[in-house]
Amino acid sequence: MDRRSFITGAAVGAAAGAAAVGAIMATRKQPAPQMAEPAPVAAPAAPAINTGMRELRMVTTWPKDFPGLGTGAQRLADRITAMTDGRITVKLFAAGELVPPFESFDAVSSGNADCLHAAAYYWQGKSKAFNFFTAVPFGLTASELNAWIHHGGGQALWDKLGAEFNLKSFLAGNTGVQMGGWFRSEVNTPEDFNGLKFRMPGLGGEVLRRLGAAVVALPGGEIFPSLQSGAIDATEWVGPWNDLAFGFYRVAKFYYYPGFHEPGSGLECTWNLDLWNSFSASEQTMIGAACSAENDIMLAEFNARNTDALDTLVSQHGVELRKFSDSIYQAFAGAAEDVLAEAGQSDALTGEIYDSFIEFRRKAMSWTTLSDQSYADLRTKFIGG
Repeated sequence: MDRRSFITGAAVGAAAGAAAVGAIMATRKQPAPQMAEPAPVAAPAAPAINTGMRELRMVTTWPKDFPGLGTGAQRLADRITAMTDGRITVKLFAAGELVPPFESFDAVSSGNADCLHAAAYYWQGKSKAFNFFTAVPFGLTASELNAWIHHGGGQALWDKLGAEFNLKSFLAGNTGVQMGGWFRSEVNTPEDFNGLKFRMPGLGGEVLRRLGAAVVALPGGEIFPSLQSGAIDATEWVGPWNDLAFGFYRVAKFYYYPGFHEPGSGLECTWNLDLWNSFSASEQTMIGAACSAENDIMLAEFNARNTDALDTLVSQHGVELRKFSDSIYQAFAGAAEDVLAEAGQSDALTGEIYDSFIEFRRKAMSWTTLSDQSYADLRTKFIGG
């Protein structure tokens, strides 16, 4: 076949083929095929933004905005919020606002609340060992307690105890040496405590039981109405500043000193341990620093305000300031050593804490007598007070 014939035949074949395709497409009534557009490519999903912001709930055993204790807890909550730039925002709930005051422990242990501000000796029903981290009769002063916690092994023991209840605790306040209490009638001998209805928590309350008192533990908000109604005959609380705010002078005029039961009452900020372990190292450091700051600031505030409050109680409200007799204090001391020793035998961990505490007290007493006490005695002798 020559070239001209090939081209002519190919053209005729192509035309026939095109006609056949057109006929088939018409028969099927389908549109002519078109080039499909590429499917759109989905944009990658934006990564979830983790801001790390948490709003946490702090419960307390203190009445709302109560001077020193309630306001100190609020100051702590605010400081944690500020130090973390709001990544950890702590909202404070006063006693009864979220849970009843004495249910704070269980609320934080279970995770129904995040942290608490309270006095650890309120939880002695869980373990006698908790007393040693607030105050025990004839125990440590505020500065001595700080020394034991931070440099005498106290914090490690507290962590060990707290872990049994899913808790992590810090010192976060101190009231200093507390007063002996408010009485409707004078007490001159140990026998005067027999049958006396007295509000005192912790191991101090057990000491008074040994002297025959009928001891009850009441949260702060229930003390005044109980004293006013006669449900109790006497009470201790803290010291002049707080006691003036509660108005105990309206129903009891005899104000005794010094308290044997709380020579330097440490207050706690305690966290749910699972939550605590979820914090970053920097967040844990900031929370610890906030607690240490409040520990110092609260003690300073109590020391600054107690003197003026005591003057108001005596000069304006007719309160009679009395010192416990030596015979009463001797009875306190004898009963206290028995009570502490018995607490130390509760279980192995309480015994370990007791041994550490008592040994540190022995060393601290030697230094405190030589330093602070000697200086204070001589200052009073030669400068007056």
